[in-house]
Amino acid sequence: MGHVRGRIDHLAIDLKRQRLYVAELGNDTVALVDLQDRSLVRRLTGLREPQGVGYEPSTDTLYVANAADGSVRLYQGADLTPIGQIALGEDADNIRVDAAAGRVFVGYGNGALAVIDARSRIRIADIPLKAHPESFQLERAGQHIFVNVPDAQEIALVDRSTNRQIARWPTRDLGANFPMALDENGRVLAVFRHPARLGVFSAANGTALGVLETCSDADDVFVDSKRHRAYVSCGEGYVDVFAERGDGYARMGHVATVSGARTALFVPEIDRLLLAVRATLTAPASIWVLKPAS
Repeated sequence: MGHVRGRIDHLAIDLKRQRLYVAELGNDTVALVDLQDRSLVRRLTGLREPQGVGYEPSTDTLYVANAADGSVRLYQGADLTPIGQIALGEDADNIRVDAAAGRVFVGYGNGALAVIDARSRIRIADIPLKAHPESFQLERAGQHIFVNVPDAQEIALVDRSTNRQIARWPTRDLGANFPMALDENGRVLAVFRHPARLGVFSAANGTALGVLETCSDADDVFVDSKRHRAYVSCGEGYVDVFAERGDGYARMGHVATVSGARTALFVPEIDRLLLAVRATLTAPASIWVLKPAS
C-alpha cells in the first residue's frame, strides 16, 4: 500500500470494477485498490480522518465519512470525481447503503443516524439515539436497524419507516460493543471489548442466546452464510472463527494476523476476507486476502 501512516479504518467495495476502498484515517486519505491486479491505483487526499466508506452502485457514488470535520464527501464514477459534501456536524463514522431503497445511512455526533437520499444526495432525516452509534446493520427483509450504542450500554432498535428508536436492549455487564452483524437465522451478533466477548441475541426481542469468549480489541464481525460461520477481526492480532451450533455459535478457529489489524471486509461474492494491516517499523501497510477454509 506504500507509505501510509497511522490507523486504517473501514473498507468498502465496488464489485463491478473489483475495487476496494480503504479509509486510511491516520493518513487523511482513502486508498483505491484494484483487487484483480492486487495493486494500489490512487489515493483520495485532503480528507479529515476518514472513518467510514460506502459505495452506492445505482448512482456510482462513493461516500466517505470524516471524523474530524463531520462531513461526508461524495465522489462519482470511474475517475472518482468530487461532487460535493454533506455537513453532519461532528464525528461522521460508519456508513451503510440500502441500494434497493436508495438510502445511505451515516452514524455521527453525540447520537444520530443521518438518512441521505441517494439520488438527490440530500440528507432527508435524522434518527436520534442516546449516544454516538458504532456499527449498525440494516435488516434485509424488514424495516429495522440494529445499532450498537456503547456509551449508552445498549443495542438500539430503530424503525426506519418512522425514523425513530422503538426499543433498547441493555448490555448490562458487557461493554464497548463496537462490531455488529446479522445472520440469516434472525440473530444479532455484537462483539464487546470489555470483556472481549461475542454476544448472540434474538433479533425478534433481544433475548441473549449466548456469550462467547473472543479475541480482544475487535472492530469488525461478518457472517459467512455459505459456511454458517462468523469472523471477528481483532487488533490483538487474530481473526476468530465461529461456527453455528444450534441457536448460537462456538469458536472453531483462532487465526494469527498482525497486531493492530482490526478492520476487515468479508465479501461473499468473491469468497474472501480482506484485512487491513497498518504499517509497522519493518513493513508497509497492506491488505491481506484471506481465503476461508472449506
